[in-house]
Amino acid sequence: MQGTAAVAVGTLMAACKAKGELLKDQRIVFAGAGSAGCGIADQIIKQMKAEGASDAEARSRVFLISRDGLLQRAMPGLFDFQLPFCTPDEVVNNWVLTHKRGDGCINLLDAVSNAHPTVLIGVSGQAGLFTKAVVEAMQVHCERPLILPLSNPTSQVEAQPVDILRWTSGKAMVATGSPFQPVDMGGQRFEIAQCNNSYIFPGIGLGVITAKAARVTDNMMMAASKALAESSPIVQTGSGALLPPLESIREVSKVIAKTVILQAIADGVALPIPLELIEEKIEKNFWYPEYREYRRTSF
Repeated sequence: MQGTAAVAVGTLMAACKAKGELLKDQRIVFAGAGSAGCGIADQIIKQMKAEGASDAEARSRVFLISRDGLLQRAMPGLFDFQLPFCTPDEVVNNWVLTHKRGDGCINLLDAVSNAHPTVLIGVSGQAGLFTKAVVEAMQVHCERPLILPLSNPTSQVEAQPVDILRWTSGKAMVATGSPFQPVDMGGQRFEIAQCNNSYIFPGIGLGVITAKAARVTDNMMMAASKALAESSPIVQTGSGALLPPLESIREVSKVIAKTVILQAIADGVALPIPLELIEEKIEKNFWYPEYREYRRTSF
């Protein structure tokens, strides 16, 4: 769960850097309030606080919607891990609800129309949940929304990237949980980043092993997210995907590992390593899948 959250936060940070904004200033709606949604939301709040937001300010910018509607304290059957993400009644009391469900719960479209999110994250497993109406309602208050339909497999994705881009005239920034081909539209090619744990776990593992860290701290996870964001093509060149191509995962993993090592040392969970030796130590611990050639001698 932490890996998924770290990749998601890295993706958000890359998008914010590309727009010249900070994560702490975003407003985020989640479609899906299970362990994945709450885990990502928790990591986002930690990053917002690291950027200077108070806990109350950070939480006021995050809205989670379960299959029963927007999380609120009065909702029956809430899990303990969902309680910290409930939207206060005083916030909802000022909303104009035009698509209210028969059971009185607040649905995704009303949440988007009133919360004015800049980021929409899907971890619901409900195909097609991000409708044209939802995406268009989001763009009313955010010209370049970041939309992440992260559910797997592709049959359960909240929206197809091509639809999101078409509905926003190519203005949306998109990353998905499943692999999607680039979208060609209006003479432009839009690369679709895959928000995948493989971006994070190899680098964190390499860093922990190289540093001989006693444990993995929250700061180490956030450092990994930051390193991933800084490896983003759109951050480095001003165009391209939100995340580097998976083909470059080895080099990205080394960058993340170095950042994790430095953070582990700063957090006091690893002994100091001379800066000039870190990359050499990373290389010594890096594993290359090399196999002997063989041939069948019998059939």
